[in-house]
Amino acid sequence: MSKLNFKIITHIMGLLLLCNGGFMLIATIISFIYKDGVTMQIMLAALSTMFVGIILMFLTREHQKSINKREGYIVVTFGWIFMSLSGTLPYIFSEAIPSFTNAFFETMSGYTTTGASILNEIEIVPKGVLFWRSLTHWIGGMGIIVLAVAILPLLGIGGMQLFAAEAPGPSADKLHPRITDTAKRLWLIYFGYTAAETILLKLAGMDFFDAINHALSTLSTGGFSTKNASVAYWNDQPLIQYIIILFMFLAGMNFILSYFGFKGKFGKFLKDEEFKWYGISIVAFTAVAALIIYLKADPANSVIDHPMVFGEAESAFRHSLFQVLAVITTTGFVSADFTVWTPFLKIVFFGLMFLGGSAGSTAGGMKIVRHLITIRNGILEFKRTLHPRAVLPVRYNQRAVSKEIVFNVLAFFILYMLSFIIGSLVLGMLGLDFETAIGGAASSLGNVGPALGKLSPVNNFDVLPAFGKWWCSFLMLIGRLELFTVLILLTPFFWRNR
Repeated sequence: MSKLNFKIITHIMGLLLLCNGGFMLIATIISFIYKDGVTMQIMLAALSTMFVGIILMFLTREHQKSINKREGYIVVTFGWIFMSLSGTLPYIFSEAIPSFTNAFFETMSGYTTTGASILNEIEIVPKGVLFWRSLTHWIGGMGIIVLAVAILPLLGIGGMQLFAAEAPGPSADKLHPRITDTAKRLWLIYFGYTAAETILLKLAGMDFFDAINHALSTLSTGGFSTKNASVAYWNDQPLIQYIIILFMFLAGMNFILSYFGFKGKFGKFLKDEEFKWYGISIVAFTAVAALIIYLKADPANSVIDHPMVFGEAESAFRHSLFQVLAVITTTGFVSADFTVWTPFLKIVFFGLMFLGGSAGSTAGGMKIVRHLITIRNGILEFKRTLHPRAVLPVRYNQRAVSKEIVFNVLAFFILYMLSFIIGSLVLGMLGLDFETAIGGAASSLGNVGPALGKLSPVNNFDVLPAFGKWWCSFLMLIGRLELFTVLILLTPFFWRNR
């Protein structure tokens, strides 16, 4: 392996900080419009971030304009860390979150689109800071590296290695042969969906500030809300929740399918097995949850807190569909506390934390395609036992999957479960009860948001000790970057120059 090109790595870190500071300026404008009293603080955070970015870019302006795969992994991982470190500044400077540990947790939760929060009184936070909080979701949703890839050609840098490290899943579909054009098309769809949801939520009765914040959080499958009660605040306005349901579904499916849909190629949907099972999973789990809620839910633990509009059946269906989508897509919005929907449903929702959305979406988790490949390979092992000489490849979308991809998926599955077990053990060592420990680990690793026990949908992560917040931040990072990208940096052979 060749020596690492630290100049190009540092140069890209500077570029990312410059972009991050630019996004902070947008939050500064929101703060000024709403006169929330922290405009200068957010502007100082923006200018400080941009200044550091410019300095790093200036000092490394003479660099070799090429990047290999190894450098791509470093850029992606440290890019997220640098973004999160700089992203704490609006919280700290405005004193909305004065603690650095808490501010880093909130920021990492934002960029990784986890949606876990340490804020107990969200509605008293200045609007500029709340907007920045939602914006971290939106930036992280499609991947800050994909955004950087779209503008790296201006610097004469190829972006394929960055895109591969940012999206290391088994899907290799491309919208366009040039990776930069792929990134631009993905962001155009992403921006279009965000604008459409904002308009629809405003028309449905949300004020503009709440509408744009929830649109930013929905399309990124993040889950930060502007209300203490999350989306349960609008439980008496079903239309608002159905709009969010629609866009959670769109955000959790492969964005490449959205592109084909806009091109009129609807046959792609019918041929895509992951999309089919994505839909089947949502329908099946919603039906089970709605039936149980309707027939057996304890009236003392009401599904909703506001008067029902369309009656018990509609309410049971809506809240079941909302929470199933919120967990499968790892959006993490809350319309009701699913942990009180009978012990059986609590276990079901805990299991859904491991399902994940589609590859090529903004959702976290293990992704449905990996489950399909793992299950099909397991079934074929029975056949191989009976017919050891037969050639029985795993098939996906009517094509044979290479052994390399199957081995990668199996390795990912094992590594994911090991990370969950170790994550739970560490939280247990910190004194958390069993339910809280396994829920916190599963939620953080899957970038879900709400968990179980003391971290249930009606609570938050502020109950964690300081080390627990740093540990969950680490789990969020490796989960968002799909394990290998981060964990490979912890291996000695990665850093050896040969």
